[in-house]
Amino acid sequence: MQLAAAQLQGHLQKGLRPLYALHGDEPLLVQEALDAIRARARELGYGERTVHTVSGAHFDWSAVLAAGQSLSLFADRQMVEVRIPTGKPGKEGSVALQQLAEAAAQDAEAATLWLVVLPRLDKVTRSSAWFAALEGAGVTLQIDPVERAALPQWIAQRLARQDQRVAPGEEGVRALQFFADR
Repeated sequence: MQLAAAQLQGHLQKGLRPLYALHGDEPLLVQEALDAIRARARELGYGERTVHTVSGAHFDWSAVLAAGQSLSLFADRQMVEVRIPTGKPGKEGSVALQQLAEAAAQDAEAATLWLVVLPRLDKVTRSSAWFAALEGAGVTLQIDPVERAALPQWIAQRLARQDQRVAPGEEGVRALQFFADR
């Protein structure tokens, strides 16, 4: 299931899916989306988190798959985060991600929450078998950069979330434009 970044908060209020794949080139927005998912997961009892960063062709994918199958003594539910900075898992990784997606889809108890973090993906990668498996088993979130024309409004929304605001009228518009131009 594909989900727009703006829909994430509403989606999280309804509950969690077993797998989330986030991809985008905007580090702040990706981090904020991950933080929102993790916070909701903690509310729902996911007490432990492990992070695996794929580095190179000789990455041990079996450790990732094993992490999802073994629970800690201290938590009934866990989050397993898989970071793939290149966006290319390779042949072994492709198979492992498909297995991961299958395991997530069959996890009736929702004991493991999978978070797969990727850079912006091209159309060919988004149509690959491993990405289709992730999308079928959970939620994919494409996080796009804020467009230049939308930046003043985006800044105003972020200020409003923090109970801050700019001066009303033309002065406020110029202030937002100034921040957007920086």
